[in-house]
Amino acid sequence: MTKRLRLELDRSAKTPLAEQIHRGIRAAIESGVLAPGARLPSWQDLAAQLGVARGTVRSAYEKLSSAQLIVAARATGTHVVDRPSFPVRRDKAPAPGSFMEMYQELTAGPAIFQMGVPAQETLPATLLARMRAQAVRVEVSAPAIYRDPRGELELRREIAAYLALARGIECAPSQIIITSGFSGGLGLALRVLGLEQKKVWVENPGFPFTRRGLELARLSIAPIPVDADGIDVDFGLKHAPDAALVVVTPGQQAPLGFTLSLARRSRLLDWVTQNKAWVIEDDYLSELQLKGRATPALASLDRVGRVIHIGSFSKTITPALRLGFVVAPAALASRFAETAACLAPAPGPAVQLATADFMRDGHYLRHLRRTKRVYAAQGDALLKYLRPRTANVAIAGLAAVLRLPKGAADLAIAKEAAPLGLAPTPLSLWYASRASARPGLLLGVATSPLKRIEASCDRLLQIIDRIT
Repeated sequence: MTKRLRLELDRSAKTPLAEQIHRGIRAAIESGVLAPGARLPSWQDLAAQLGVARGTVRSAYEKLSSAQLIVAARATGTHVVDRPSFPVRRDKAPAPGSFMEMYQELTAGPAIFQMGVPAQETLPATLLARMRAQAVRVEVSAPAIYRDPRGELELRREIAAYLALARGIECAPSQIIITSGFSGGLGLALRVLGLEQKKVWVENPGFPFTRRGLELARLSIAPIPVDADGIDVDFGLKHAPDAALVVVTPGQQAPLGFTLSLARRSRLLDWVTQNKAWVIEDDYLSELQLKGRATPALASLDRVGRVIHIGSFSKTITPALRLGFVVAPAALASRFAETAACLAPAPGPAVQLATADFMRDGHYLRHLRRTKRVYAAQGDALLKYLRPRTANVAIAGLAAVLRLPKGAADLAIAKEAAPLGLAPTPLSLWYASRASARPGLLLGVATSPLKRIEASCDRLLQIIDRIT
């Protein structure tokens, strides 16, 4: 027996009434409230019942008819179509312990202490929104042609100028490929290099998403420990001298924050030159160094074209842009361009043109200076509050690294903190194996607003005391 159909309209909502009627009837059909063959009132009668214009209901009926959900005939009226039932597909939660479960947990938010995202309050959102709106108008009014797969020339020029000034890299716009964030750049570089089954050095601890990406690209992972001078090059030469690739964060090691020393930079570049290996430099924070000036990029020391530099705007502007870039060695620029054209073209032009305007007009550098001041103050406040309560804490990049006693369950602490609006990242997830893992918590500086630091730290420390 068909249940009674009830349509409730919200006249204050932004959704048009015709769309509300369409959705209501569609939901009733798909849920079985309206069974196949059920008769619907005429659009004139339903309009009178709902107190809306007849054209409103007619528009909803036409949309339902186009979707083959109802059929209208003069003799018999309007009926629900008799069609085979299809099971309703629902997204399944990621399997417990899977990479996607970890990915969703680490990227959920917003929350206090969340890693990897910038502070919302430092972003000139109104200005950026205006620039993006103008760029969208330019995009839709432009001729319908395929854009340069390397990215918009305006943005590539601005990035080349910025890199020369801030990162010491001299490159031409033709060497720059615009990508969908760092991961898009990493995927593009791995396609170009074609190193399947080869060995790759990765920092240990190091970014878990990068490590998983390398595994998916069928490379053999060689975890290399990190100390105060950055990745231990001599350890790598001793234990994996046959590696074809090194992936490093030399500016501010992720997650421990150490800068790769000049001696190790030279040693690494000498080795890759002699062995014809490659380096992918993940410059994830660019010049966003909270104390002093950031060291020049590793690529600025490369004289033989073995370093592929990848940067992004995720930490400096917002990850919502999904915008990054690769600086290809000159000898590989054509291969990168071909691969981008066939397999990984640049994102749409609007976001690129808006970012180019943002950089060209000086807003980007002003934004970085303002952001560094805010983050430095928040980092100092975190240390000021935590150090009297726990000695083993230090600022590393854009995070406070809070070390925990051996055997402490940092994963359990993070899970207990989540319902309280806190998102510390377990340090153990960044290690390549359980055997090498060390417990700790990474507290994002950017998402630690001054007015919330004391209360948030108190709640977190209470959880730590209870679990450890």
